[in-house]
Amino acid sequence: MSGKFKTLVCMTFALAACTGTDGSVYAQHAEFTVTTVGQFDEPWALEFLPDGRLLISEVGGALKLLNSDGSIGEITGLPEVKHGGQGGFGDVVLHPDFSDNNMVYVSYVERGDGQTSGAAVARAQLRLAGDGGELADLEVIWRQVPKVTGQGHFGHRIVFGPNGYLWISSGERQKFDPAQDMESNLGKVVRLNVDGSIPDDNPFFERGGVTAEIWSLGHRNPLGLAFDESGRLWDVEMGPRGGDEVNLVRRGANYGYPIVSNGNHYNGTDIPDHDTRPEFAAPAVFWDPVISPSSLMFYSGSEFPDWRGDAFIGGLSSESLVRVEFDGESAREAQRFDMGRRIRAVEQGPDGAIWLLEGGRPGRGGNGYLLKLTAPTT
Repeated sequence: MSGKFKTLVCMTFALAACTGTDGSVYAQHAEFTVTTVGQFDEPWALEFLPDGRLLISEVGGALKLLNSDGSIGEITGLPEVKHGGQGGFGDVVLHPDFSDNNMVYVSYVERGDGQTSGAAVARAQLRLAGDGGELADLEVIWRQVPKVTGQGHFGHRIVFGPNGYLWISSGERQKFDPAQDMESNLGKVVRLNVDGSIPDDNPFFERGGVTAEIWSLGHRNPLGLAFDESGRLWDVEMGPRGGDEVNLVRRGANYGYPIVSNGNHYNGTDIPDHDTRPEFAAPAVFWDPVISPSSLMFYSGSEFPDWRGDAFIGGLSSESLVRVEFDGESAREAQRFDMGRRIRAVEQGPDGAIWLLEGGRPGRGGNGYLLKLTAPTT
């Protein structure tokens, strides 16, 4: 790594110390040590393989493999990606039985007719060779309905639940009303079987069609989706001007957008607060001013034992890492770390370290760094 790169890392975090006597690059915080592991082009998501190697998606339409020796390989065979605005290549997650079937799931934005687009989720076999590999037998298993114009609010985070179901967050595409439209899966959290079929115990299964996919509705732009240690599903989503939310995602619940929000529209138009309409599910935590949440992770590792059971949220405009404490179904912000750059993704590593992706500006490219957070050195 160059001296210029080291200087940038020190300036980014403005922490207590920065040294590289052993050739590494790191910064010291009172709560953790930050080590810079690699550099990517507008990275969006990361996922660890069982052997410790790391998959990293780049919004422009690339999937990289970070090898144990630090080399970065390419995964080919990706679907065609429509890149622009907030859209592009998105999430990457392993099938729960990846060790047996080598199946991975990816989300991305695809073109529609004319100027329309929408998010999609596909699954494929990951075949590794040398320092890279390919996605083989790629199959699309889910699409946003309908495809619409614009380049925002795709959502498309993916997570597998304790019972093996596939959950997808779907943004309302900055169109407001689809979040309440039961004939659309925009502004929803959907629940599928691993092959994309619909479980027959979904809350609206009997209605058929796209409605049968829906688990919850009234969401704006859910960019984080994760299960806690008790098996409860939570999301974190962008509010409008104010009102970023953490929600406990319940079966069949309506979270109210755009009818209610603890923020207001960007044009200044008032939106009634949640407490004016108790029939809608209220957030467990909300922020005004916003943090611009990008991702959500529940921590269960041994590197930071005092943080077990807490959630971590990446912040974009807030350029922060936010720690949230939970007491059953209640939650509160416990700590906010100023990171000095937009945090696009947060994941727990196999050894209990916390891993972050710094993302470039949406649609503008730019470098993003892969960071590893470990217990502070003495």
